[in-house]
Amino acid sequence: MASPLVHAQRASLADRVAALEARAAGDQNPTELVNQVTQLSAEVQSLRGQIEELQQQLEQARQSQRAQYLDLSGRLDRLEGSGGGAAANTAPSNPAPDGARDDSPAPAPATRPAAPVAAAQGEQGAYDNAFDALKTGDYAEAARRLRDFLAAYPDGALAPNAIYWLGESYYVTQNYQLASAQFRALLDRYPNHDKAPGALLKLGLTQYGLRQYDAADATLRAVMRRYPGTDVARIADDRLRAMQLAGNR
Repeated sequence: MASPLVHAQRASLADRVAALEARAAGDQNPTELVNQVTQLSAEVQSLRGQIEELQQQLEQARQSQRAQYLDLSGRLDRLEGSGGGAAANTAPSNPAPDGARDDSPAPAPATRPAAPVAAAQGEQGAYDNAFDALKTGDYAEAARRLRDFLAAYPDGALAPNAIYWLGESYYVTQNYQLASAQFRALLDRYPNHDKAPGALLKLGLTQYGLRQYDAADATLRAVMRRYPGTDVARIADDRLRAMQLAGNR
């Protein structure tokens, strides 16, 4: 994203180019025009360099924030895992909103047989191994390891977290249908888990990605209704406003 200074410089260059074109229509000295055009070309090249530098800085900031978020989430997941299975609530006290429901049965988070490697690592070790791939941005490998984890520990203390991050690994690669199935599975099996608010938000965002705008609207409104004043509610509100501006609701 270019800074206001860069935008101002662009506007100034545009004005000067227009002035040069006007002069070129008259009896302006050709040599002077060539010099001015050369100067403008150098300034344009300099601006391009500044824009590329700003874009690189922005991307580095995004990667740093993402790494910090994943690191913090990983620490919290390990703390949850050390506390046993108490975090896993199976009684559906908050049914999914109408727009978030699907008449077809949600596929199980993992359908493969228990993975020997994941089982040999122990639950925490297998989870950390999968999460490491997620932190490096290797989403395909992260998804594979998370599926192996869920095959080995389908009812483990970290199973809800693994389901959520499996959905996230699909979501960031725009595999919205697969992502939606994981977020639904988490909400159905662990409606009171700490990851449930994020799963409901991401379900709404996957519905938006699938162009299921009515369902997305209902799910995002449910996020705001159930979790008022939270970050997920603010993100849901922002997406609803963007949908309204785009005419998608």
